Amino acid sequence: MSSDAHRDEPARDMSTWTLDQLQTFIHDAHGQQLETARVAAQGHAYNSSHPLEARRQCAKLSLLANRRMLDNAEGHSARVAQQDFMLRTWVIDRLGPDDTDPDWSPEALASDTLDTLTFTPTQAAGLAEGWRDLPIEQIRELRRHKNLTAHLESLVGHLTPGPARERLVAWAATRPLLP
Repeated sequence: MSSDAHRDEPARDMSTWTLDQLQTFIHDAHGQQLETARVAAQGHAYNSSHPLEARRQCAKLSLLANRRMLDNAEGHSARVAQQDFMLRTWVIDRLGPDDTDPDWSPEALASDTLDTLTFTPTQAAGLAEGWRDLPIEQIRELRRHKNLTAHLESLVGHLTPGPARERLVAWAATRPLLP
């Protein structure tokens, strides 16, 4: 099957596609096609009737489609990161962690999460106290932090004690304060 043929059929049900078909499509897709493929691959990963390894492969394809949305500035980095973090956390929770693969490693996910945050929990909490009086750009940044930390309650239980876990626990406590 040619990926060009798929481009002409945006309404085609990707939920019935094989892993190979999805992978081929994802490598050639752009824009909304990538989002559609991301959702389809994620749906396969969530399907408990599939074998565990197939579900992990589907999750990898979903991550690939999601990350490709940053190509040519087609996606917003915060949205892509949040989708990435949520799916990785789901796989760690439901299919189990795998420290040999950075996508399924709780410690790698903790590090990736911390790398995306520009405020400390203390700074974010301080700004959140009077958030209604802040310029819109700062409110957006607080919302970005709230979205990028949505997975923390599930993630921290998989982390070994240490500085990264402590920082994420602090973020989990700060998150409800954010607008």
